[in-house]
Amino acid sequence: MTVSPPALVATDLDGTLIHSDGSVSARTRAALRRVRHHGATVVFVTGRPSRVMANIATQAAVGGLAICANGALVFDLDAGVTVSQRQLAVATALRLAHGIRAAVPDASFAVESGGRFGREAAFETMWPDPEELVSAYPELLTALPATKLLVRRAGGLPFTEVYEAILALAGTEAVVTTSCVDLLEIAGAGVSKAVALAELAARRGLSAADVIAFGDMPNDLPMFAWAGHAVAVANAHPDVLAAADEITASNDEDGVALVLERLYPADG
Repeated sequence: MTVSPPALVATDLDGTLIHSDGSVSARTRAALRRVRHHGATVVFVTGRPSRVMANIATQAAVGGLAICANGALVFDLDAGVTVSQRQLAVATALRLAHGIRAAVPDASFAVESGGRFGREAAFETMWPDPEELVSAYPELLTALPATKLLVRRAGGLPFTEVYEAILALAGTEAVVTTSCVDLLEIAGAGVSKAVALAELAARRGLSAADVIAFGDMPNDLPMFAWAGHAVAVANAHPDVLAAADEITASNDEDGVALVLERLYPADG
């Protein structure tokens, strides 16, 4: 299937643009250069916190604005500063943490708070921070207002049997999503990749029809529903594959680059 070259390319990172070893391939870098050569914009739209974006931005040679923390934060990659953020209300975060701990006694918590990070001692993080705050969750949530509250279980167990109960607990006060089976990510009401992307596009005079989105996990589903054309990588979650307009090769096979090469010709 061929679509007109979109004015904005919105792509998830882990499991989508990035190889499983954490690298950005030369082919992907070249494809992203093609996009910019055609006058289009590349926007990273990721669950990652802003504090770990520098290396990927350097590898991909992409600057400008990035949407981080599943839409809770917009970050300027060039200046290294937060442009805007939406926090989870402290009272709501504490209520949810109390309720989750009661339902899942082996749950542990961490907090992303703009450029800062805090965690309970039992919480295993992908991106250790030498300046992290380690404390019990009530102190974490008071000291570090959350752009995102993270929840894990001991031994990496999934939340399958309690996920619906946690959704009910959040109600309309928070958004619960996941980008991997053993991690829950909780943000403030109304926060999503789609909302942040739509706002960013509108500031550029663009609509959903001007946007192509790439993703792999359920936290990408709102973005898929909004964007004019949604592309899942072959390794994506079944729900994401079902929601996609197109399925490309896996992240390790440069699936994003494969589509961009088709849409943005080298001689364009």
